[in-house]
Amino acid sequence: MAGKFVPKTPVNLDPPKDDPISVEELAKADGTEGQKAYVAIKGKVYDVSGNKAYREGGSYHVFAGKDASRALAKTSTKAEDVRPEWQDLDDKEKQTLDDWITFFTNRYNVIGILQGATNMA
Repeated sequence: MAGKFVPKTPVNLDPPKDDPISVEELAKADGTEGQKAYVAIKGKVYDVSGNKAYREGGSYHVFAGKDASRALAKTSTKAEDVRPEWQDLDDKEKQTLDDWITFFTNRYNVIGILQGATNMA
């Protein structure tokens, strides 16, 4: 089952980091005007800069610079769903979120942990 989230082309990733990333630093990495693009999921911050979908005009740009845990769990690209709270979701949505974490972990570098995150467990 875990194999379904493995990239078709192998990705060389750096070891995950646990450097503190401030909410302000995350917000600046929104993929606009040449900025990096970061997405947080359950407080872990991923560098998605290499994927144009997270850049301005891309289909996942709504997630850039934010903790997108709830939206990913709900498979939603609605701006109002892009927020960190996920604990109140149903089991199916929680499993979907865990699947997204596996997907991101296999493709993008973890560059740090969002400071003050209350949604990690």
